[in-house]
Amino acid sequence: MRPQWRSWKAQSISEEHKALLMDISTEKKARDSRAAKEVHLTPDTRCRASYLGVMAYEHALKLQETLLLARAEGTVPDVLLLLQHPPVFTVGRFRGEEDIVVPTEILTREGIAVFHTNRGGGVTYHGPGQLVCYPVLRLKEHSLGVREYIWKLEAVIIQLLFALGIRGYRVVDYPGVWVDGGKICSVGIRVSRGITSHGFALNVNTDLRHFEYINPCGLSGNVMTSVSKVLGYPMEAEALIGPLLDSFSAIFGLEIEQGDSGCLAMLDGLSG
Repeated sequence: MRPQWRSWKAQSISEEHKALLMDISTEKKARDSRAAKEVHLTPDTRCRASYLGVMAYEHALKLQETLLLARAEGTVPDVLLLLQHPPVFTVGRFRGEEDIVVPTEILTREGIAVFHTNRGGGVTYHGPGQLVCYPVLRLKEHSLGVREYIWKLEAVIIQLLFALGIRGYRVVDYPGVWVDGGKICSVGIRVSRGITSHGFALNVNTDLRHFEYINPCGLSGNVMTSVSKVLGYPMEAEALIGPLLDSFSAIFGLEIEQGDSGCLAMLDGLSG
């Protein structure tokens, strides 16, 4: 059963959570100063969120590409795609296949596909129990550069985990969020025409055994963890959709509304 939806409006951030964004304030001020000399774009705080259930990776990629073009043309507002994937290893544009450390026979036996994609980063795993978020945002309207955007994505997860009583943190040189020495959320993005695609994957109740078949994002050893593992009891990925949207709304200053019918219509058009 799908969760009940409501509208998410930007919420105030506690003093503790404000510290998450302090380290990017200097860079943002400099960028805002430069932007003042350019053509002004009125920020659009609307954002449409769609939970699409379990969806094949290639279908989600085609949907992102279609939404990216529509966003660039201004025919849709910012969009968040929320979903889960069947088991798949995705390989980045420049590297990653060499970090699959088991033979093809094991992947076939486990039902894990391999897909070469167009994002940055190395190889990672997606599967049921992992909450994936693909934001399709126009960065310039939010006065964001790529680095600041990634930091804000990490801040979304850190604040979400904090609400669960989990202390998440960043590790220099490895985009994503970590808990107690384990990586709980992977981040990999692409920016084209100033519009973002791909995003982050939060391990909620994921089969962590599948990460043992790869060096995720180039990391060797048993480095991955999940919300359920940290809490000590199982939690469903769908249970975190509401808290995730609360956190995203607060960090990005967006008013988020559910609207999956448009995305499903796009999918029907792509499949037709």
